[in-house]
Amino acid sequence: PARRVAVLIGSLLSAGTAHSSQVTREPYGVTATGAPVEIFTLQNKKRMRVRVLSYGGIITEVSVLDRKGVLANVALSLPNLQAYEARANFSSLLGRYANRIANGGFMLDGVRYDLPSNPQGVSSHGGPTGFSTRVWHAEPYKDGVVLTYVSADGENGYPGKLSVAAKFSLSEDNALRIEYTAQTDKPTVVNSSHHLYFNLAGSGTILGQSLQVFADRYTPVDARRVPTGRIDSVAGTALDLRSPTLIGDRIDSSDAQIQLAHGLDHNFVLNPPPHPRALRLAARMTDTASGRTVEVRTTEPGLQVYTGNGFNGSLMDAHGKPLVRGAGVALETQHFPNSPNQPEFPSTVLRPGQVFQSQTEYRFLIVN
Repeated sequence: PARRVAVLIGSLLSAGTAHSSQVTREPYGVTATGAPVEIFTLQNKKRMRVRVLSYGGIITEVSVLDRKGVLANVALSLPNLQAYEARANFSSLLGRYANRIANGGFMLDGVRYDLPSNPQGVSSHGGPTGFSTRVWHAEPYKDGVVLTYVSADGENGYPGKLSVAAKFSLSEDNALRIEYTAQTDKPTVVNSSHHLYFNLAGSGTILGQSLQVFADRYTPVDARRVPTGRIDSVAGTALDLRSPTLIGDRIDSSDAQIQLAHGLDHNFVLNPPPHPRALRLAARMTDTASGRTVEVRTTEPGLQVYTGNGFNGSLMDAHGKPLVRGAGVALETQHFPNSPNQPEFPSTVLRPGQVFQSQTEYRFLIVN
């Protein structure tokens, strides 16, 4: 495993481009089990700043300027490490399998694998002790930090010893990039993503912010918020976000899909990139008041849009303010939910000798 992780780190570092962002590291706290956690700060010459924890790969800060030169953190954050430990998957890495797997597990090569699931038979974000709850090994480098973790064979029910690396980097043109790689010693399934919550205003809610998703189709869900297996057109539905749309105009729609999820919590089938080696333009989100805009590009075929429907004011943010419904939106680039049980969906199977690779870029702009 150590050699495999070293190979993954080497491939990530060699894939990097020339940047000059500064990277610093410092202690952040100690977990309930006594494991030390560090925080890494990435900063460029345009004053953009990103902070990443070795615990769960949690992003606690993405500070960017608005059109008036005011700096604000556009990532939702919690007060301290203990708060993050109590709230799995908050602005964190997701795995082994981001999003939902139904039927209490899946079949692979004729073998049944049972996963920790809720009473409806749904396993979410890799299980109760998924990647968001792990302390990753962290190494800084010239423009970012590489986190690595070895997931044991059978962890949360998944087969194979999985060696994973996630590289966070910040460019001088205000692009936060996350690059994932993974290798396994047995056939398994992998779906990497990050659950970063955005609020481009830096406070309040996202209801007055506009979202555009570059997808003509989506995967409808059932009452468990699991895809039915169909791939439908967004045309004529509340999920048609092909033009910039105020989020608040959609999350209370009478559309049956919106009602099932109490807002947006759906996987969009992204349109193909202009050429095979290009990243797909997945989404563009804008806060008109501040001018802050984020463009999301990815190698992944899907984008899960989640409008914080579960926030009810009981969770406090880092400023002591309650997180209410619509406090932030997660734009999770990934393969489709429940793909292991839907053979028509793009495959998430990873086999020995293969290298899983995925890249997502969040580029921040200012519009007038």
